[in-house]
Amino acid sequence: MDTGSNRTGGASGEIAVAPGQSETGGTEAGDVRDGQGLGSRAPGFIKRRRALHLSWQVGVFVVGLAVVAAGIVMLPLPGPGWVVIFGGMAIWATEFVWAQLVLRWTKRKVTEAAQRALDPKVRRRNITLTVVGLVIIGVLVGVYLWKFGVVMPWKIEDQ
Repeated sequence: MDTGSNRTGGASGEIAVAPGQSETGGTEAGDVRDGQGLGSRAPGFIKRRRALHLSWQVGVFVVGLAVVAAGIVMLPLPGPGWVVIFGGMAIWATEFVWAQLVLRWTKRKVTEAAQRALDPKVRRRNITLTVVGLVIIGVLVGVYLWKFGVVMPWKIEDQ
């Protein structure tokens, strides 16, 4: 009796695993890396019918595209543009292997950057560069004020 899972029970109580599936429910190729399989996460009844699965994929692609497009619009406008773009990628990753691989790569790079940012040497260097930059900006502002005073670069006439 199959209830939509990857496992089926036999009369002797043994568990049979569907071809191409591991006992954890993912595909065997994806399980080698991190325990999660690559590929569609659509419900089983959708995957069993080709036309329904294709319609499902088109729907997921359209919804993901709308979310990514909204994120791109939010980049120059107020709003969490990058968060929304990665949300759209996550929607695509529920169905498409390429999006799953892009998200894994992005997560890995973000984790590496966060670990580098917490390194004391890097933090010390960043603080030093920030202080040097602020001193340079302060000197430039001081030279400008000494040379030109507090005068606006445009003429505003009183009326």
